[in-house]
Amino acid sequence: MKNDTIVAKLFELIRPSVEEKNYELYHLEFVKENGENYLRIYIDTPNGISLEDCEKVSRAVSDLLDNKDPIPDAYYLEVSSPGIERVLYTDKHLEKYIGTVVLFKLKKLFNGSKKYEGKLIAFTDDSISVETDGKEIAIPREYIDFVRLKGEF
Repeated sequence: MKNDTIVAKLFELIRPSVEEKNYELYHLEFVKENGENYLRIYIDTPNGISLEDCEKVSRAVSDLLDNKDPIPDAYYLEVSSPGIERVLYTDKHLEKYIGTVVLFKLKKLFNGSKKYEGKLIAFTDDSISVETDGKEIAIPREYIDFVRLKGEF
């Protein structure tokens, strides 16, 4: 089974349990690092996430996964906040953060640069627009490695 398929199935399996506890399932990834599998679950609320929130969701999800046993291999379960400088993975995330300063990292050069910073102003299926230095730039999605919030400290 492809990793994308596993992640999609896990997302649908885990989401009700997370939402039942009044959290948003922000993102989920199943990755192999140094020969070990990790199931990482990122949760969010409008008021942020505490260690207790992570523990609460970790216990619920762990029980669910022990019951359903959807992952044949051994893995470590990690539950955390997406953080201040969170990556924006979905259109729902982009919509939520319109008007916010974001950082783009690109896979290849676009207008001579692989990095952009500016205010997120719009997006379509094909591009994401940012206002930088008083100009609007529409960056093709195929060029984008990731978009994340710029933490303001």
